Amino acid sequence: MKKISRSIKAAMVVLGLVAMAVSCNKSLDVPSSRLVGEKDYWNNVEDARSALMGVYGLSRAALTDNAAFWMYGEFRKGDFSAITRTDLKAIVNNDLNVSLPMLQSLKNWRRFYAAINAANLFIERSGEIIKKDAYYPESTNNVDIAQVRAMRAFLYFYMVRIWGDVPLVVSSFDGKFPQLARTPQQQVLAFAEKELIEAAKNLPVIYSNLDPLLGGLYYNRSYSFWKGSLFNKISAYAVLAHIAAWQQRYNDVMSYTQFILDNYQTADISFTNSTELLCESDSGFFYRMGPSQMLNFSFDYNNGEGITAGHLEDYVLAKPITSKLMPDLFIQKDTIISMFNWTGDERFSIDLATGYPKTEYYFVNYNTNTPVFSKIKVLQDGKLDKGTFRMFNATMMFTRMEELVLLRAEAAMVTNNTPEAINWLRQVMVSRGIPSPTFNGVDILDEIFKERRRELLGEGWRWYDQVRYARLRPAANPAFAAMVQNGAIYWPVAEDVMSANPKLTQNSYWNK
Repeated sequence: MKKISRSIKAAMVVLGLVAMAVSCNKSLDVPSSRLVGEKDYWNNVEDARSALMGVYGLSRAALTDNAAFWMYGEFRKGDFSAITRTDLKAIVNNDLNVSLPMLQSLKNWRRFYAAINAANLFIERSGEIIKKDAYYPESTNNVDIAQVRAMRAFLYFYMVRIWGDVPLVVSSFDGKFPQLARTPQQQVLAFAEKELIEAAKNLPVIYSNLDPLLGGLYYNRSYSFWKGSLFNKISAYAVLAHIAAWQQRYNDVMSYTQFILDNYQTADISFTNSTELLCESDSGFFYRMGPSQMLNFSFDYNNGEGITAGHLEDYVLAKPITSKLMPDLFIQKDTIISMFNWTGDERFSIDLATGYPKTEYYFVNYNTNTPVFSKIKVLQDGKLDKGTFRMFNATMMFTRMEELVLLRAEAAMVTNNTPEAINWLRQVMVSRGIPSPTFNGVDILDEIFKERRRELLGEGWRWYDQVRYARLRPAANPAFAAMVQNGAIYWPVAEDVMSANPKLTQNSYWNK
């Protein structure tokens, strides 16, 4: 297994460097220099596997550059406050036009298009291997292409949530980004949804020889090797559900999530019903990749995949978990108290007899000026902090069952199925130690979003949830509703991207 992991990582580095050379806006107008010539590639099963893993690797790189996954989805006008750093304060305050290196990088979509270009290239070229290598049958190629189509669709959905309209590029390019205008986001999302539906037909439910689509071991590796690391039918339908929710098509959300509820156990996916299991550093939910982390990007220490920067943990952890004196970002105590207002909540609640928190699952050092967010804290092997040169290893993932049933609860409320909405809301809350939650005289939709805020804290959902809530309840926060209407919810496009392509236009809100 280690030998295969090393070969995959080496291939990811090669393909990553190739794609970065193609996609980097600084080099869009110069010929690319490929480390692996096209005539020497696409010849055998190893080429197919390395190129496939390269698409996953480049997608992960796009989401971890400057902790983009969390900067876009968690910190922007979220619950975290920045202590000193100007760039983090700008993101928290939605002041995205400032000219700071981190913001300039986050406004640049080149890493996403590097992954998309690698996906396009795989779709176009991988079929050539079928005739050259008998160990790469058409059935495996169909599964591989389905994964790549699904990942490309996911990346386009992700970019639409960040920038709105984005160029829709569906063929590979070499050396120069095609001079395309921005495609209307509804068209991009329609493409992504269609791709996911088609890809799902060729995606297994589980990467096991028991799945009829595989008919044997996938790349001669058992389920224990692949579990939770590849796009499958369940993760495809999870992205479909969120595309529909983003467009307020809640009947479709109900349909897509129903498929997940009907099939998730076949995929070895489960709910995380223990708060301790969710948060434990060396054996919990975020510790290593697994099937319940639907569409995840691993930083598994045991496979040498940890990172020293670009992770949530880099910004929010500090003493006593690490030797860092102060976190860069923290949640103020009055915000914590307002969020966690249910008696018995294992994630955070105050013992009225002592005045101290009952647990330290979500926060440590609560009785200081800067509580440390400790829900996600997988350093190295999850045991102890190893000093200043530390590796951050918690898995970054798009969704899990608790998130999806809360999304279904949201859809159930909008489609006038209050009993089902309450059922899913109550199930998640009970699993977090709240014994008998009742909802008399309250807005159930509000309660669903409040529970999403608690349960999914630190998992990259806060910003997108606020956008969806503002669309459903504009009167609840008129200032945020105005942001939805005037385009302030989208990021500006980086200046070097704009200057490299005269057909692009800036998001109108940021033309000031």
